[in-house]
Amino acid sequence: MAKKLMKGCEAVAEAAIQAGCHYFFGYPITPQNDIPEYMAARLPKVGGCFLQAESEVAAINMVYGAAASGARVMTSSSSPGVSLKQEGMSYLAGAELPCVVVNMVRGGPGLGSIQPSQGDYFQATRGGGHGDYHPIVLAPSSVQEAVDMMQDAFDLADVYRTPVMILADGIIGQMMEPVEFHESTSKRELPKKDWAATGWNPASGRPRAIVNSLYIEVDELQELNDRLQARYKIIRETEAKAELYNTDGAEIIVCAYGTVARICKSAIAICEKKGVKVGLVRPITVWPFPEKQLKEVMDQPSVKKAITVEISAGQMVEDVRLTVNGAKPVEFFGKPGSYTPTAEEIAEYIMKSREA
Repeated sequence: MAKKLMKGCEAVAEAAIQAGCHYFFGYPITPQNDIPEYMAARLPKVGGCFLQAESEVAAINMVYGAAASGARVMTSSSSPGVSLKQEGMSYLAGAELPCVVVNMVRGGPGLGSIQPSQGDYFQATRGGGHGDYHPIVLAPSSVQEAVDMMQDAFDLADVYRTPVMILADGIIGQMMEPVEFHESTSKRELPKKDWAATGWNPASGRPRAIVNSLYIEVDELQELNDRLQARYKIIRETEAKAELYNTDGAEIIVCAYGTVARICKSAIAICEKKGVKVGLVRPITVWPFPEKQLKEVMDQPSVKKAITVEISAGQMVEDVRLTVNGAKPVEFFGKPGSYTPTAEEIAEYIMKSREA
């Protein structure tokens, strides 16, 4: 299939439709508005349903309803809007319902700015809402990767009966890149949705489907949590992914995700010209965090330290430090809000850090 130049948000929306998502509920907020706009135009043409809810809170609860019927369903928002969806995401996790949530992150805290940021990492990877739960969180670094992730996001949601989040930033949402849409080559065996509430006939012999996240009895709630934690353990063991770039024999390892990881590759090229071997570990899943992949790279004798680069005050750096566990120094370079460092600034920090 020929490549097509598309804005990130529109490409993500089209990829979701091609992954079988025919239901979208959302509410406008910049910089993700192109997703609901695209869905509003496209979904009626494929027999789907687009509905602009009265609020983000309403939208995520509509997602709950559609997911409970077994449909592939999605919502999207940006930062403050995702905050409003957190209670509903916890309900979805508690009811073991699959869905996909896209967050095109903007600067914060508060209303902040409409510029890109990575300040929602904690919210995304720590569950965000109340209770002990985790969504799977995928972090694309290009529009094409975001497109490719959509099929897997819906598959992962169905396999593990859990919300899956695409954690991107405003740059990926708003920039235009050539993209290619492929037919799914997924090898995942998708389970039957015999739990879905699709109507009940006593003569069918099928048990009544009950979708619920309220467990008054302590033993029943414990059983749910034990089941969820066992599932999260499997996800940690089998679904963590990372890109390893230029890491063999590297002296310094840069850790970055999303758009910033692309800038880091340019910074690495600058350092190479100055005779310094720098590698990059780019988490593709930020939950589960790719601990094994990072640890194997950091255990190389040549590696002296790690530097985490983020558009935040330093959030993913905590996961890097937990993984390295004091074996080698871990430094942070970045700024909160929406300041995106240049390749030259990153390279300068790396060189100064090396000399320190």
